[in-house]
Amino acid sequence: MTNTRWTAQDLPRMDGRTVVVTGANSGLGLVTSRELARVGARVVLAVRDTERGAAAARELGGAAEVRRLDLADLTSIREFADGWSGPIDVLINNAGIMMVPEGRTADGFERQLGTNHLGHFALTTRLLPQITDRVVTVSSQAHRRGRIDLADLNWNTRAYNTTGAYGQSKLANLLFTLELQRRLTAAGSPVRALAAHPGWAATNLQSHTENRAADLVMAVGNKLIAQDARAGALPTLFAATQDIPPASYVGPDGFYETRGYPTLVGRSRAAANPELAQQLWEASEKLTGVTLPAVG
Repeated sequence: MTNTRWTAQDLPRMDGRTVVVTGANSGLGLVTSRELARVGARVVLAVRDTERGAAAARELGGAAEVRRLDLADLTSIREFADGWSGPIDVLINNAGIMMVPEGRTADGFERQLGTNHLGHFALTTRLLPQITDRVVTVSSQAHRRGRIDLADLNWNTRAYNTTGAYGQSKLANLLFTLELQRRLTAAGSPVRALAAHPGWAATNLQSHTENRAADLVMAVGNKLIAQDARAGALPTLFAATQDIPPASYVGPDGFYETRGYPTLVGRSRAAANPELAQQLWEASEKLTGVTLPAVG
């Protein structure tokens, strides 16, 4: 890692490589997809709203295609995976929701955990036999405020807290990456599991809390602290293309990781706990009914 001011202009050519990006029709996902298509990748926009996805794909040119995927619905995830054929060089688990009011997915999961973690867990696990290079999962600095409650992952008995639920889901992203890499390494697979976070990036993600005070704080932060989506996508692009160690976590290098150039960053003690990662994996298998196939 010789370039400490890495930007999208440093991306390598991606001709002949296939990248699947979830939540690719806006925000960080759209920027990520646009930059990868620019350097020659075949980009598949895995999105819930295919009309918006088609509009985004037109911006990317002929190397982009759209496929329907609703991460809050295990049936949709199964249909996406069953309909896939051919290798996937890079899977980017980008889609997510943030601090939304309490709700349930189609399968009854708390919807932040269900969308941000369990949906990506099921998708990655089903697609893994086709993945040849790496899986990049987008987490957040909010993981540091998260706590995994294995006895009540879906907030069935706890008093619901939007911030706590979001933090739990982002901590789950990092624990998923850690345990996925352990299993890949044990199987002798060359595939790498990596994670990234965008710092504080001004996108439409922060405008769905349905809480006026929270939305106001987000709006002020977007103006005073945040970087734009182009900069926020850099850690994901770096993780998707650079030769970095397995299980690495990439984030911005400046102002408490809120903004700056991509670099390897640390994580909370909980996010580095291998026993907790394994326990969460086992709980995720039980909840989704999806288990890891043989990899190698």
